[in-house]
Amino acid sequence: MAAPNVIASTPLRKTIATIVMWIAGLGSALPLIWMISSSLRPSNEIFAHLSTLSWRIFVPEVWTAQNYSAVLTGEFARAAGNSVFVTAVTVVVGLAISALAAFALSVMNFRGAKAMFSIVVLSFLIPFDAIAIPLASLFREWDLDNTFTGLILPGLANGFAIFILRQHFMGIPTELSEAARVDGLRWFGILWRIYLPLSRPALIGAGFTLFLFQWGAYLWPLLIGTAPDKVLGPIALANLSGQFSVDFGAIFAGSVVLTIVPAVLLLIFQKHFTASLAATGSKG
Repeated sequence: MAAPNVIASTPLRKTIATIVMWIAGLGSALPLIWMISSSLRPSNEIFAHLSTLSWRIFVPEVWTAQNYSAVLTGEFARAAGNSVFVTAVTVVVGLAISALAAFALSVMNFRGAKAMFSIVVLSFLIPFDAIAIPLASLFREWDLDNTFTGLILPGLANGFAIFILRQHFMGIPTELSEAARVDGLRWFGILWRIYLPLSRPALIGAGFTLFLFQWGAYLWPLLIGTAPDKVLGPIALANLSGQFSVDFGAIFAGSVVLTIVPAVLLLIFQKHFTASLAATGSKG
C-alpha cells in the first residue's frame, strides 16, 4: 500500500524543489537587479528608497543613461578595453600552454609525469595573492611593470586549466594515439588532429577559468599596472571613488559593464563549462 503514496509524493517533491530553487535563484538575482537599476538612476536617488523596502528599490522613478555615458567616454572605457585585450591574450596563449602541458602529462608517458602533475595540482591550491607581492618585486627588477607583458604573464600557466584538460585527455582512448603513431603522426599532430577536436567542452572550461582569473584580477594589476594607459577595468572602477566625493551612479554603471561580459559568456558556454567541470574527477 506504500507504493501509491511514494508515487503520489514524487510530483509534490518536484514542485516543492522547483519552488525552493526559484526562490533561491530570485534571491541571488536581487543584488544584480538592484545594481542594474541603480546604474540607471541619478546618483542622488540611488539610496533614497532603502529606508523602507518597496518596489521602488528596483524600479527607478527617473531613468537616465548619464552614468553609462560617463564611464564609457572617460578613463574607465580605456581601462575596460585594456582588460579585454589582456584577457583575450591570456585565454588564447594560456589555452595553448595548458593544452600542451595537459597532453604531455596525460598521453606522453615520461618519467616523473605523476610527480609533475602533483606539482601542478599544488600550484592552483596556493592562493595567488600569497605570492603576488614578491612576484611583483621580481617583475619590477625585470622592467615588466606597467607593461601588458607583465600583466599577462602570471595568468598564462594556470594549474586548474591544466588539470581540467589533463583529466579530459585521460578519458580519450589511448588506442587513438597509438594508431596515429603507427601511421607516422607526431605528438603535435596527434594533439592537433585527435585530442583538441574531441575536447571542446574541456577547452571551453579551461578557457573560462583563464578568463575569470584575468578578468576579475585586482591585486596584481594594482601592483603592476599603475600607469594611466595600463590600468585595467577593476582598478579603474575602484578609482571612480574619489577622496572627497563618490559617484555611485558611475560605479554601478561600471560594475554592470564589468559583470555583463562574463555573464554573457557563461550563458553562451554554460553547457560546455558545466560538462568540463563534471568530467574533472572521472580519471585519476
